[in-house]
Amino acid sequence: MRNIFLFIRRYFNFLFFLLLQVYCIYLIINYNTYHQAVGSAYMNEFTGSVNKQYNKVDNFLQLNKSNEALKKENEWLRNQLKANFENPDTANLVITDSIPFDTLGNKRKWLYQGAKVVSNSVSTQNNFVVLNRGAGQQLRKDEGVIDSNNGVVGIITEVSENFAVVMSLLHRDSRISGILKNDPLGGGSIVWDGKEPNYLSFINVRKSARAKRGDTVITSGITPTFPYGKMIGVIDQIYPDKSTNNFVIKIKSAANFYNLQYVYAIDNAQKDEINRLLEKAKSKINN
Repeated sequence: MRNIFLFIRRYFNFLFFLLLQVYCIYLIINYNTYHQAVGSAYMNEFTGSVNKQYNKVDNFLQLNKSNEALKKENEWLRNQLKANFENPDTANLVITDSIPFDTLGNKRKWLYQGAKVVSNSVSTQNNFVVLNRGAGQQLRKDEGVIDSNNGVVGIITEVSENFAVVMSLLHRDSRISGILKNDPLGGGSIVWDGKEPNYLSFINVRKSARAKRGDTVITSGITPTFPYGKMIGVIDQIYPDKSTNNFVIKIKSAANFYNLQYVYAIDNAQKDEINRLLEKAKSKINN
């Protein structure tokens, strides 16, 4: 308080001068039509600029809430797609399982679950993505993960109660099946050589495949992890492998691994039944 009084005492003349100036401006504007119009226009412009900046700050602060709402809406829309359902075979039996059906009686095969990325690496030989959703939120191991633009991100390898770890495509042990969108016979495996993030290798593609720069590579749908047609990347370079009858193709990944924020885990509702059948077949061979 003492410092305030000292400040006023020291700058009293200057402060009194400013006060008189403000009062004079008030009198001029208040009792002169022209100056009143000019002053009103200036104040409107000033308050408009202030409100504009305030709205920008407010929109920025609300951005996280908006993103969360959009994620939930997109999750709901994805789960309504016709491609996520299959027609049940009712020729010889009545289906009574608990898997949800749509209004036409089609059995759900694919279920999308949105999740936020809480950790992501791109600079090591074996990169992982951590999601803020786990077993407590119905995520399971071996589910495929895509970004908001349908670009393949990786496969869930570990799940805790509230978090899940995704083996990124940028992992030396990652291997998924892919095909050329314009030539379904041009299939191969997607791997990473550990060199450039956002660039992958499409290997074991026969030279008879109609592959060219700019073609799209998509998931093949032959495994229970990803539906058919999810975008893996776009061909950037093609090299003939002299030791084999195959191409070695370099593709730019569809997913931007430098900027992963929201992703979708894809649960195959029929996967458990498929796996049980495979295990039964394997056990018979071993016996």
